[in-house]
Amino acid sequence: MKVAEALREVREIHVRSGAPEVFRTAAAAIACRTGAAVVGRPQHDARRSPGVLQLIDGDTRNAARAPGRVVIRLRADGSGVVASSHTRFVFAAASYLLDVLSDRDLAEVSGGLTLSPAFSWNRPCYDLFLTQEGRIQRGLDRETYVRRLAECGFTHVEVNGLAFPMGLETGPKGEVYPMFYTYCPALDQFVSSTLNKGLYPSYYLSANLSYLKENAALARRYGLVPGLLCFEPRAVPDEFFARYPMLRGARVDHPFRSFKPRYTMTIAHPLVREHYAEMITKLLDEVPDLGYLDVWSNDSGSGFEHTKSLYVGRNGGPYMIREWRGDEDIARVAGEWVITFFRGLRDAARRVNPDFRVIARLESFYGEHNTIWDGLGDGVDVETTSLVARGWAMPYTHPRYPDSKQINGGSVYQLRFAAREKTLMADLEGRASNAHFYFAAGPHQMFAPLIGVAYPRLTHRRLKLLWDNGVRHLSQVGGTCPPELVPWNVNHEILRRFQMDPAMNVSREVADIAAGWAGADLAPALATAWRLAEEAILAFPNISTLYSTIGFTWYRLWARPLVPNIEAIPRRLRAYYEDFMCTTPHNPNNVDLSRDVLFRLTTAEKSRLDVERIDRGVWPPLGRAIALLESVAAKADATLGAHNVVADQLVRLQALRCWLMTQRNVAAWVAGVYGWMDASSAARKRRYRTMLDDMIEREIVNSEALMRLADGAVEFMATTDKGETPLMHGRNLKDLLRKRIALMTRHRDDEPFIDHDYTMKMAGRTLG
Repeated sequence: MKVAEALREVREIHVRSGAPEVFRTAAAAIACRTGAAVVGRPQHDARRSPGVLQLIDGDTRNAARAPGRVVIRLRADGSGVVASSHTRFVFAAASYLLDVLSDRDLAEVSGGLTLSPAFSWNRPCYDLFLTQEGRIQRGLDRETYVRRLAECGFTHVEVNGLAFPMGLETGPKGEVYPMFYTYCPALDQFVSSTLNKGLYPSYYLSANLSYLKENAALARRYGLVPGLLCFEPRAVPDEFFARYPMLRGARVDHPFRSFKPRYTMTIAHPLVREHYAEMITKLLDEVPDLGYLDVWSNDSGSGFEHTKSLYVGRNGGPYMIREWRGDEDIARVAGEWVITFFRGLRDAARRVNPDFRVIARLESFYGEHNTIWDGLGDGVDVETTSLVARGWAMPYTHPRYPDSKQINGGSVYQLRFAAREKTLMADLEGRASNAHFYFAAGPHQMFAPLIGVAYPRLTHRRLKLLWDNGVRHLSQVGGTCPPELVPWNVNHEILRRFQMDPAMNVSREVADIAAGWAGADLAPALATAWRLAEEAILAFPNISTLYSTIGFTWYRLWARPLVPNIEAIPRRLRAYYEDFMCTTPHNPNNVDLSRDVLFRLTTAEKSRLDVERIDRGVWPPLGRAIALLESVAAKADATLGAHNVVADQLVRLQALRCWLMTQRNVAAWVAGVYGWMDASSAARKRRYRTMLDDMIEREIVNSEALMRLADGAVEFMATTDKGETPLMHGRNLKDLLRKRIALMTRHRDDEPFIDHDYTMKMAGRTLG
């Protein structure tokens, strides 16, 4: 007998009156699938009654009492229990019963199946669609999105997104800095304090707070713990310092990206600390179950005074340090104030919620690392790619190319875990602090703006690596994908199963998922295509960690023409994409794809090697994966219907091929243009000219393929219908590609050239 057959015998689902809301939500989900009635009872009934399934919360004697424990029992007569030690696992347990266990033999659950979830904290970090730039995604349904998080075994959820497409920050003409205020909004975007009241319009704060509270209500409905992700301390409008000139803190803007200075309040002044305590208290008064605040800093208009990684260098208000201190003394004092800030937020929040935690991202504090590390503990946690690392350095290398550290933290390219990580974890745990390690399996940390790229075994490999090494707190970059856009999200299906059963056999689970979605006949082809795609993904050398994530959209790599001399295109003809690039008019990236502001993203030497590696390692397995799905597509349409998993995954693999081809051609552009300009002989110039000609032809063909995909029904990338922004593509990609192809055709024979004085030249021009 199968579990599904026993579920059909369920007639009533009993929930204790007064149980947390998620128990009613879970009961309704089971009732929807079984046709059973949901019945509220004053208390749980210890008796076994045929056809009665009890949902038991951890406050009763029948519940599984150990932390992180779920019990599922179902008998042939439809009687049984679903019990959880914590509300955050309830909906995942009910969904696991319905979606995963239903095809299993009843014997697996009839005697009681006890599950110990792998991760006690499994939270989104920078939730692309719910709270960050993707919250304006076309067709986003926040409820089904949060439901999907709960199904996948997430335990927490970010809730502080802006209700508006952009924040209220403004700047001079040509400046892109206001764009950086639309994500990770600070506390002062939701509530005011006595100190800053009136600084932002009441209607603006009210709308943002309503959005936050709506998200928190959804979290509650599905048993998740709501929390916050903020850039803090964040810059405030100049109007504040006109009122309080002596409360000016650090200058925190990026001088290359901004055209006016931005300043934070000085956290060393008691009025400012009271301001922050009042704001966090107000938020918890509105949402008492807020469980954490994740603090990112020293970026995007935020920063701590006198810390080393401030873009303009150590600076700040007058209350923290004396003149003529040495760097070591300044670092110690600055670090102590960072810890004071975190503890102040924790203490104020804990007056409402005693379990509240503050989570700090440490990369920015390489100059103050030791002081801050020593101050962690008692609810002040760490979020990290690696505890071993100092600053932004990556201590791990690409799994296929040991000579390269170009891997995105937390992604499936980070496949090693040093023994010292565990030593440092134990140190934190001894101080009541936790280490939250980054994990990413879509949609943000790799392959942006694509959604639904499948790599189930690589997802499992990363999860198992972390779990085997004692990690129990995941900081999952990007969240998940809206189920309406990605109905077959195999990576997070693996996450769901691993969360409930970390000892799972991945081959069995992948085969089971494929069979459930495609049927027994087509499942082998689907599973094989996933495996081949993973081989191609591992062979990708990652030409730049920026271009493989937010930078792909920021710098419009699918809209801008890849021609030998970008500046040869008249400025008016470049405006269609430059107006929406996240770049200033004097950023060298406008004409040189190897650079961004004063950073070197890649080199000609690395780019030549990357082209070779992509051509050798990526195209053969990816081509076989696409060909395999193409060979069974007609059968899938006939047996599964027009909108089916094979058709869906085929489009996503084709989109991945387009994305990887553009990455390859960006590398070829850097290698070819620099190679031609540096060539000392006519033969070498011809070699690089041929490379560029080949690159242009490939990218034109690639653009045409992308246009065909844009005509289809599968949403393979994040887009908004609220107008194009520098952070997100609009619905006009096909029109942009037409312009791109026309310009590449017209300028393909131009002489390769990069003006290395572009930054200084443009900085001396007026902005007309």
